[in-house]
Amino acid sequence: MSETSREAELQAANERLERENVLLRQKIDALIRRLFGHQSEQLDPAQLQLLLQGVGEVPAPEPPTPAEPALEVEPTSPRPVTKHERTARLPDGLPVIEEVLDPEPVRACPAEWRCIGQEISEQLDYEPARFLRRRLIRRKFVRRGEPDATPIIAPLPPCLQERGLPTAGLLAQVLIAKYADHLPLYRQEAIYRQRHGVHLPRQTLARWVGLAADWLHPIYDAIRTGVLAGGYVQVDETPIAYLEPGHGSTRQGYLWTYARPGGDVLFDWQTGRGAKCLEHIIPADFTGTLQCDGHKAYPAFINARPGGGKITLAGCWAHVRRKFHEALAQAPRLIGWLLRQMGHLYRIEKELRQSRAGPRLRAAVRAHQSRPIQERLRRALVRLKTVRRPLPQSLFGRAIEYALGQWPTLGPWLADGRIEIDNNRVENAIRPTAVGKKNWLFVGEADAGQRGAILYTLIESCRRRGLDPHAYLRDVLARLPSMTNWQVKDITPEAWAKSPSAPAIA
Repeated sequence: MSETSREAELQAANERLERENVLLRQKIDALIRRLFGHQSEQLDPAQLQLLLQGVGEVPAPEPPTPAEPALEVEPTSPRPVTKHERTARLPDGLPVIEEVLDPEPVRACPAEWRCIGQEISEQLDYEPARFLRRRLIRRKFVRRGEPDATPIIAPLPPCLQERGLPTAGLLAQVLIAKYADHLPLYRQEAIYRQRHGVHLPRQTLARWVGLAADWLHPIYDAIRTGVLAGGYVQVDETPIAYLEPGHGSTRQGYLWTYARPGGDVLFDWQTGRGAKCLEHIIPADFTGTLQCDGHKAYPAFINARPGGGKITLAGCWAHVRRKFHEALAQAPRLIGWLLRQMGHLYRIEKELRQSRAGPRLRAAVRAHQSRPIQERLRRALVRLKTVRRPLPQSLFGRAIEYALGQWPTLGPWLADGRIEIDNNRVENAIRPTAVGKKNWLFVGEADAGQRGAILYTLIESCRRRGLDPHAYLRDVLARLPSMTNWQVKDITPEAWAKSPSAPAIA
């Protein structure tokens, strides 16, 4: 081998290693910002695998590219500082206990003193929750003068479980502690035993959770009908581990979340995240729009469904923006311009939201203002891909490929004023479950996942409507044993919120 060919081979190998080094640095930088950066998001294994995909691959050398396209950078303006209205430190509805403190000489001889005024100081106190032993005494009666007649006694009020120990108030406390305050059952068992002297084994608490979920299932079905009735649903899923006997370790299931903007939230438990999982929730006669991320299960579900053309997929601009933000360090000028254009789209949506615009007005404003911006973004992305041609495995290249691949789904929101610009509202509904699974780590079994989905559905729907979930569950669990299936529609969170006696979250 000649000296010249040897040098050319070493130079080519060096260039490949340099490109691979750049890709690795970009991925490590993205991981560090995700884990330790401001407002970081925890990476699940699926996201981590996607981010590190192609790390060991050495990209083929590419032909030299022309200079970067000259994209006009608009001047940035400082963000307006909004002043939040100061809210009352203490709510007005708190019970007040007054304690009068008089000086010692006054208390010794009050007749010699005359009160000329007072000074009031307020403190906030707290009394721990307490258990009560509710004893139902049913007295027997017999009519006077008829000693041989059959005695009469008042019947027991309807209850969730015959001869059961828990009341609706205790069940509501256990459910709220686990699914709203994220306390696993074993921690609740320790709290009740150590602080209150009441021993409630974890197995007993688990049976009570299952009992409550079974009674609340009809309300869950009513919420599902309401969420899917509007013809527009936002969908997302989050991984949750569960135990499977004989497997030796936890397996990964998914909590699917369906939401109707301005309405309720529906959770559904599945052991996978494929297209078949959607068939368990989306009815066969559903027509309308599904808003989701770029997961392949959604188009596969529509393509495999008879009459799938009746369902329209709407994409999420937040996912597109997130990928460009991760690649900002690669080309700050170009990516900054792209992010600025996306910021214009969100500014228009913010103004529409503040003015409480209806669907027709939103569609008209988007057609006039948002559509030109989105078309400008499409032309810029196509030009960047064909002219600048970033490395396909780089964060910048992946962001461009993702955005252009999702472009057909980024159009429906411009024409339909009901559709949101992104899927953030359904992702916000998932956040409480992400906090909870850090504490209880996994679902006990596959069947227990659906019980959690039922309870998360009711609690999150209460939160969306500004209701106190504890007051709602306490009232509903007390009324359910004496109600019929036809009356279930009257105790959904939507119907309960219209009751004048429904307490709201302070």
